[in-house]
Amino acid sequence: MTYIEEYKEGNKFFGIYLCKSKQVLKTKAGKTYYSLLLQDKTGVIDAKVWELNNGIADFDAMDFIMTDGSVTSFQGSRQVNVTRIRKAQEGEYDPAEYIPASKYDREEMYQELVGYINTIQEPHLKQLTCKYFVEDAEFIKEFKQHSAAKSVHHGFVGGLLQHTLAVTRMCDFFAKNYPILDRDLLITAAIFHDIGKIWELSDFPSNDYTDEGQLLGHIFLGAELIGREAEKIPGFPEVLARELRHCILAHHGELEYGSPKKPAMAEAMALNFADNADAKLETMTEVYDKAEPTTEWLGYNRLLESNVRQSSGYIQKRK
Repeated sequence: MTYIEEYKEGNKFFGIYLCKSKQVLKTKAGKTYYSLLLQDKTGVIDAKVWELNNGIADFDAMDFIMTDGSVTSFQGSRQVNVTRIRKAQEGEYDPAEYIPASKYDREEMYQELVGYINTIQEPHLKQLTCKYFVEDAEFIKEFKQHSAAKSVHHGFVGGLLQHTLAVTRMCDFFAKNYPILDRDLLITAAIFHDIGKIWELSDFPSNDYTDEGQLLGHIFLGAELIGREAEKIPGFPEVLARELRHCILAHHGELEYGSPKKPAMAEAMALNFADNADAKLETMTEVYDKAEPTTEWLGYNRLLESNVRQSSGYIQKRK
């Protein structure tokens, strides 16, 4: 099969792909069309079905579909104009080919994260962190494969691990350069900051919000877990548990971004900066990955609130 990342503008688009989402929309003239998001393990691509004729068989979101069309470009990003669709039959595809995964080795990332855990000096924080990330084999397995988002950033197998490690690396850098930061508290908060996403999001291929995710959200779920587990550790200082929970509750930085609290401590502020930096840069990375390699201006991105441009140096690297 030809993977989504390999297609360029002007290519014929043909093969079996996972229909991640399907919207039935209307043009300004009132004509019905389909807007799709197609996925394989290398990523996703927007697709449109403008002509709903006999060549377009019945299908739903999360179906594997045989598609026939061509790759075009819209606002600097690749888009598929689909002319024929049929549902694929079992045996025609390998589901593993359609689950996007981190570009990096998950075991290597996990071992690096464990290296940071081993540097935590405060005994209660270390015991809490080891309980989940070192001793609980079932939890570790889930953590290694889970995504960090439905679609915004790190929405792939290993995404939660990749994001957690990146945030932990940045927090370690902050701690080395700003003496006011309690490194043990900050590193622990970085490792736990998005842990609630394990319960907020379902497993692949759906990778969608669970009831817990919709009703409670990962920030509350993470803070609740820490509060519950800290009480089980003999002698865990109450003030330290509150400070750690505050870092989790404040890591989105602003109330309008979903944080129940704004950062009141330097550690919470540093965690917010690291989390936001990695989320934004990964979002930019994923925008670049979907774009034509030689296109400079990629159009307005709602999440980044900016008209996005690839630098000339990066374009040269992609050629």
